Amino acid sequence: MNSISHNLNIMISACEKASKTIIRDFGEVENLQIFKKGPRDFVTKTDKKVEDILIDELSKNKKNYSFITEETGTIKNANEEFFWVIDPIDGTNNFLHGIPHFAISLALKMNDDIISGVIFDPIKNDIFYSEKNNGSYHNNRRIRVSKRNRIDNCLFATSHDGAKFTSLNVRHTGCAALDLAYVGAGKYDGFFHNKINLWDIAAGVIIVQEAGGKVNELKKDDFKDIHLRASNGVMHDLMLKETYKF
Repeated sequence: MNSISHNLNIMISACEKASKTIIRDFGEVENLQIFKKGPRDFVTKTDKKVEDILIDELSKNKKNYSFITEETGTIKNANEEFFWVIDPIDGTNNFLHGIPHFAISLALKMNDDIISGVIFDPIKNDIFYSEKNNGSYHNNRRIRVSKRNRIDNCLFATSHDGAKFTSLNVRHTGCAALDLAYVGAGKYDGFFHNKINLWDIAAGVIIVQEAGGKVNELKKDDFKDIHLRASNGVMHDLMLKETYKF
């Protein structure tokens, strides 16, 4: 593994530990899909279990850091300069239906800046991570955004309903975190979404930026209803033009 900070090492270890619960419960969800109706309550419990593991593991090492989480909300501790931003399962509906495309999303926010991020896909055993001014990586290999500059060669990702009004070549995967990770890795050329939450995108934002891409500036207190546009940079203006109408 390339040289990483103590904080990022903590984050990766926490995600790896939490992933064991996800993998186990995902196998059970597949059984619930076959034998029972409505496994949503089971998945909700998995969300909470995973979040609790992440909070516990992170707190062991950084006792005073605060949290912004999907399930629990904001937890203010002694240190409000640093916030862990957690989405225990991004792509919950995929998980719910036995579709193996979801991820843990974990970021560290210092004041107004996201300084590190981890997106861990437990089923594929794929880990994307990044630190400010230190590049982005996929399974310990440096990644960069694509250089594609022709619209007919480009592929964009979203889960936003307004995408039906655009002429962009779009994929709807149901996992914003992995969509952004794939932009950073050069698989997608851009990602756009309106009214999305910080915990869905925080880790992905720094991964795209550190991979050489472009992300619209987030406002200081943006936690919910964020209008996000992220791209390889080359296609950014065209993406903005194509998605301005919604």
